[in-house]
Amino acid sequence: MTTELAEGLPSPEELAVLCVAAARIAAEIIRAGAVVPAAIGTKSSATDVVTQTDLDSEAAIVRFLLDATPGAGIIGEESGASVRAARLQWVIDPLDGTVNFLYRVPLFAISIAAAVDGVFVAGAVLDVPRNELFQAYQGGGAICTYTDHNGVSHQRALGVSTCDGLGSALVTTGFSYNPELRASQGQIVARLVGQVRDIRCFGSAALHLCWLADGRIDAYYERDIKLWDWAAGSLIARESGALVELPCPENDNLVFGATPNIVDDVRTLID
Repeated sequence: MTTELAEGLPSPEELAVLCVAAARIAAEIIRAGAVVPAAIGTKSSATDVVTQTDLDSEAAIVRFLLDATPGAGIIGEESGASVRAARLQWVIDPLDGTVNFLYRVPLFAISIAAAVDGVFVAGAVLDVPRNELFQAYQGGGAICTYTDHNGVSHQRALGVSTCDGLGSALVTTGFSYNPELRASQGQIVARLVGQVRDIRCFGSAALHLCWLADGRIDAYYERDIKLWDWAAGSLIARESGALVELPCPENDNLVFGATPNIVDDVRTLID
């Protein structure tokens, strides 16, 4: 599918189709790299690793998306930003959960989102080990596509949980690569853990947001993460009925989402 930007931008639904197709291509690269994963360097800190699979996955995604939408801008975790003035921007995390991937923990995903004039309108997150695909486009709701034990593909609409109290809420979070900030984040967890059912940290912001969208968790919060970590997942969560707050100076770069019944109570505890 090739859409020239000069002839008009693709619709949100068409952009979602491209997100899905690109994620499927990258998944094959990641599965091949998972056999013997190895770090080739670090970025913001010694714990912020990058593998050759990260680079290869992003390169394949970029090639596909630019072939489909020539002239679009790219904001990638590994390659940075290009064509900043383009109305259509692709935001790519080619391997969300690289540390999990490196340690062969089967919790990692591909996250691809499309923004038009600064607004996210389409996104897809592919859980590679489970082959679960979460996708959404603006105003179209969100769906999950998965394969059962018999190899049959299924699709269902996503929706948040009906949790109505802190005591029964399962909350997820993540931790910064900055050691000092990570220590302060631990203090928030200590304050929260006695008030909720339990807390989990799975190491993938994109999957946290998608599991919020699917009612598998009831709230998610994290500070000090990047645009590509939350771009697709936040749209999927919103289209599923979650209330989502995105980073800004006023909230100290917080990403927060919850099912509506508990959003105020969880937000108060985080503050």
